[in-house]
Amino acid sequence: MEEKRASGEAPRDYAMRLAREKAEAAWEDRNEIVLGADTIVVLGERVFEKPTDAAEARRMIEALSGREHTVITGICLRHPGGAISDHESTLVRLATLDSGEIEAYVASGEPMDKAGAYAIQGLASKFVERIDGCYFNVMGLPVAKVYRHWRSLFRA
Repeated sequence: MEEKRASGEAPRDYAMRLAREKAEAAWEDRNEIVLGADTIVVLGERVFEKPTDAAEARRMIEALSGREHTVITGICLRHPGGAISDHESTLVRLATLDSGEIEAYVASGEPMDKAGAYAIQGLASKFVERIDGCYFNVMGLPVAKVYRHWRSLFRA
């Protein structure tokens, strides 16, 4: 599955589409329930996914340094009766970082598999000045929101 944002596609819609496509790709049996999720970082109009190399990770962290951005996770619960799609958004502000901090963080390797090139639960935790919203969303899965939708599948 290619993760490519369509021209004019809103970031929220993009994250939700990717989550739906992941759930559909994994759904093999009509009787199972599959969760798909995808997390992106949005700064203004720019969407940051996982960096392709250290140079891109460095550029992402430099862009986020000292600024507030939005972390969006799209979720999709594919189930026998259809699918439930939703999203969560969290505002995050990183501290202003100097070039040495950025270089050390990129050299750690942690940014390479993370949307926006950082992991709030990892080494980058020391750079997070504040969040407004779900912490687990920034980690990559809005657990409470998933649980509410999961629970709704079993209500009579």
